[in-house]
Amino acid sequence: MSVALNPLQPALPAASGTPLSYLVGQDGEGHWVAVETGGRAGGIFRSRQDAIRYACLESGCRPDAVRMAAGPIPFRLS
Repeated sequence: MSVALNPLQPALPAASGTPLSYLVGQDGEGHWVAVETGGRAGGIFRSRQDAIRYACLESGCRPDAVRMAAGPIPFRLS
């Protein structure tokens, strides 16, 4: 499932010049998370909507930049 909202401002590309993309879903404990596919950014959110909003804004709301996970997303704070 792709999510697209109206962008407020374009996101900056990653250091490699590749635009950011995010995976949104729940971790093994049921928390909503959004994780940048390269592992450079992410967070834990109160709701699915909050996680999607964050991922969309961070990725510049490009079509197909935010995907929903089919299963649990491993999330680790470091």
